[in-house]
Amino acid sequence: MNEITVWYDGACPLCLREIRWMDNLDKSGVITFVDLSNPDTNCPLDRRLMLDRLHVQENGTILSGAAAFAAMWRAVPLLRPIGIIARNRLVLYGLEWGYRMFLGIRPLLQRLAGGRIAS
Repeated sequence: MNEITVWYDGACPLCLREIRWMDNLDKSGVITFVDLSNPDTNCPLDRRLMLDRLHVQENGTILSGAAAFAAMWRAVPLLRPIGIIARNRLVLYGLEWGYRMFLGIRPLLQRLAGGRIAS
């Protein structure tokens, strides 16, 4: 199994929930989570770009959006089948469409979720 790096927005309540969930599922510790809300964090790409969309490095390649989620899923045995299915370009296209729709309402969802994150 490949180790992957996930860059996420630690100031986003929705992102924190997702990262906590994935961290709990990552029993073998193959995922490294990097909080981009820390200004001292080194970014391989433009910080604003990386804060706007999820980014993951898998096998030396940086992926974003639905492809990044699929890579993260492949690293976790429970979700690996979904991540493998997402390698199909039509499936990935559909997931990316859904991710873009989510990004459109993300600010509203962040405001609704703000301050109500379970530790």
